Amino acid sequence: MKKQLSIALVSQKGGAGKTTIAMQLAAALSAGGRRVAVADLDPQESALRWNEAASGEPPFPERVFAVAGDAAAIAETVRRGAEECALVVLDCPPSIEHPHTLAALEFVDLALVPVVPGPTDLWSTRAVERLILLVQQRRRALRAALLPNRVQRTALAGDVLEVMREFSLPVMPVALAQRTAYAQSAVQGGSVFQLGRAAQAAREEMTRLAAAVIDMTGEKNR
Repeated sequence: MKKQLSIALVSQKGGAGKTTIAMQLAAALSAGGRRVAVADLDPQESALRWNEAASGEPPFPERVFAVAGDAAAIAETVRRGAEECALVVLDCPPSIEHPHTLAALEFVDLALVPVVPGPTDLWSTRAVERLILLVQQRRRALRAALLPNRVQRTALAGDVLEVMREFSLPVMPVALAQRTAYAQSAVQGGSVFQLGRAAQAAREEMTRLAAAVIDMTGEKNR
């Protein structure tokens, strides 16, 4: 049986778009024919609420479940909750001090750090990077990357993207734009893959992100 691959969305502050990316990425991976689950490690349970409002039309995560309890049991709880799924996406709390975030970094294959182009997000990303690099000293198998999110065509955004390339962690080859389709699909309890022609650009972005994630984890070669 293939090893279950796990991808965590990690940030130090709210508003980075973790839950949106987790749900849309899970939908994109599902659209590619994979069985995907989402583990909601955030006490706010935004991913769980999103799923409860969903129509159930594919593509969408096969299963969305909340994870709580002792940090030592998080890995087993995630494994059992995502049983029979090839991939599981973890929506972590917006804090690198939270025990659920710390626990996730001890077993996931890939950590994605959403970064909204702006000074405060860059400052908080430095703290996330330090934590991930520390974990990587013990866990060589942990891969991680920065993911530009809500990118607009402004001079400031361009400057921030240049600064991101100076970080130790690599930058994903896909940047997500500020698009109303992402918010619209959340309100409707679905993904951009269930919207019409107006969401085409968002669907293409998420498809590219899913491909980049698969490439980074090496899942396509398994």
